[in-house]
Amino acid sequence: MTLKPLKDRVVARQEKPLEKTASGILLGEAKEKPAYAVVESVGPEVSAIKKGDKIIYKEYSTTEVKVDGVDYIILKEEDVLATM
Repeated sequence: MTLKPLKDRVVARQEKPLEKTASGILLGEAKEKPAYAVVESVGPEVSAIKKGDKIIYKEYSTTEVKVDGVDYIILKEEDVLATM
């Protein structure tokens, strides 16, 4: 199933939380969700973001959706803070 965002919305796939740090320390249940995701599709009014971009976003302004076992977020283009 493909999510098609409307107007100025962006659909992105959330990255999985890190299992261990760069230095090899294993993280337990206290892992934080990352505030970044990979863009899967954009609405027709989105101008600065394209599919495949890695974005940093405002965590409190998203709608979380699970489709076919994959976690997605839907947010407005204005809630994207930066691309990586």
